[in-house]
Amino acid sequence: MNKTFATIDGNEAVARVAYKLNEVIAIYPITPSSAMGEWADTWSAANQPNLWNTIPSVVQMQSEGGAAAAVHGALQTGSLSTTFTASQGLLLMIPNLYKIAGELTSAVVHVAARSLATHALSIFGDHSDVMASRATGFALLCSASVQESHDFGLISQAATLETRVSFMHFFDGFRTSHEVQKIKLLSDEQLRSLIDENLILAHRDRALTPDRPLLRGTAQNPDVFFQGREAANPYYNATPAIVQRLMDEFGEVTGRHYQIYEYHGASDAERVIILMGSGCETVHETVDYLNTQGEKVGVVKVRLYRPFDVERFIAVLPNSVQAIAVLDRTKEPGSAGEPLYLDVVAAIHEAWENTPKIIGGRYGLSSKEFTPAMVKSIFDHLSQPQPRNHFTVGINDDVTHTSLKFEPNFSTEPDNVIRAMFYGLGSDGTVGANKNSIKIIGEETDNYAQGYFVYDSKKSGSMTVSHLRFGPQPIRSTYLINKANFIGCHHWGFLERIDILKDAISGGTLLLNSPHDPDTVWKYLPPKVQQQIIDKQLKFFVINANQVARESGMGGRINTIMQVCFFALAGVLPEGSAISKIKKAIEKTYGKKGAEVVQKNLQAVDNTLKNLHKVDIRHSSPTPHSP
Repeated sequence: MNKTFATIDGNEAVARVAYKLNEVIAIYPITPSSAMGEWADTWSAANQPNLWNTIPSVVQMQSEGGAAAAVHGALQTGSLSTTFTASQGLLLMIPNLYKIAGELTSAVVHVAARSLATHALSIFGDHSDVMASRATGFALLCSASVQESHDFGLISQAATLETRVSFMHFFDGFRTSHEVQKIKLLSDEQLRSLIDENLILAHRDRALTPDRPLLRGTAQNPDVFFQGREAANPYYNATPAIVQRLMDEFGEVTGRHYQIYEYHGASDAERVIILMGSGCETVHETVDYLNTQGEKVGVVKVRLYRPFDVERFIAVLPNSVQAIAVLDRTKEPGSAGEPLYLDVVAAIHEAWENTPKIIGGRYGLSSKEFTPAMVKSIFDHLSQPQPRNHFTVGINDDVTHTSLKFEPNFSTEPDNVIRAMFYGLGSDGTVGANKNSIKIIGEETDNYAQGYFVYDSKKSGSMTVSHLRFGPQPIRSTYLINKANFIGCHHWGFLERIDILKDAISGGTLLLNSPHDPDTVWKYLPPKVQQQIIDKQLKFFVINANQVARESGMGGRINTIMQVCFFALAGVLPEGSAISKIKKAIEKTYGKKGAEVVQKNLQAVDNTLKNLHKVDIRHSSPTPHSP
């Protein structure tokens, strides 16, 4: 677990740190946080040690409430303990969270933030669960990317030990928890540099033990309860400064510097967006682009949301700002405004005499897309003399008409980023193969790499779309690809039902798994697809992957075959080197299934390239109708 770089998703990035820094891990699975517990359980079963060379005890309880209670009990014995959760699971933990925080207990809970079930259940991500627990007394630390989620796992643990304030480290469900990125891993030495052993001993000294009888968790009457509640104030007051100091120390050790409130943009910005979570990356990217076009805009990334430090927050805002939009990834029906908006309004009202115009908006509920086009529409909206407050962006609200319009074709992605989309079926291996591809690109080249995988909530048997990006600069595009250089269609039947080429750019590449040979495939294509290939001047390649799979003994598993085709056509690695890396990935991925399975996959690789053909479309035209 101690390589320098790894290409992993947010759940694994967090789990790596949490496992190293804890002794008791109580888990109960809930999408999209389950993988954190699964990783911890796997490592514990393999007897992998934590930072202190002991094997963490990982126990699955019968509910999230039980997991939180187990953590509470372990903490009271002086153990370092954590859990992972999301959505309704987090709500079931709330009674215990009040107790853990109220007793000033050093603890971290990691949350892959997800929608709460309201008018409907959703497995996808927003901040409604975390916002429902903000009154528990837990500090709330938000990470915006896979790298940040890895780093903040350490910072939150160091902070809770020093402050005695319990921490909830959260990140966007799916958009960060399931996004695969190339990140720089923390070494054991770096973990030790921020974890003060004396603070761990102090935590152990506060344990309940019959050797030192102590009264805790009593029932109190009006004569003392109020005073006792206010007695926690000094701990919370001190927390922001401690977190910032730890971030500074972290930067000295790793070279990655963070601020609890971080401004990015023009020094004389007139319009600023304030938000937290993965949307920060999209706004950051858009701010950079707009400022090169002569705009004066910026973004404030909120990382420490609780305790909210008014002084430090105000300090990062440019004095030139005239209009602010605060974005919340949650909805509180009937409130005067969403949580972050209300805090920003209160902070600026307390600290500034001549306050700028401040409006609030909602975005991204249930992982709804949040793109640079939407960011630009918000900045444009802020330029209006009377911008609308309490807006929404990303949807068409035709009931209460709160939506901002945006230009969907607006893009900020640079030309040197390769963007590939793959259409497959759940459980057909497409997603697994693409995860291997991203790992190969991330770990075998100097490119930065990102992979994100769109599943239907019905999962197995439904369509999956894999979105892969790679390029020479860090990738901040936390949104789906809408201008693809490469399209891979793994099932012929999609051509009639789905517009797979709508996001293909001119001059891009189409790879199609086809039952028809390259000389006849054209006449079987739907006319709309033919026209798109011609209009967009696409380079068109076909392979009968199902036939290659059968002949290689793979049955219907075409994922390895399509992966080889991608590397052959994308040119990320020299062909020979790419195939060698794919074979190594096959041996690692399928080794546990036996030598025969590995050999069949290797045979499929060897059989692939001779069956990959380019279709000559120079003299083709759309046919009136396809047979």
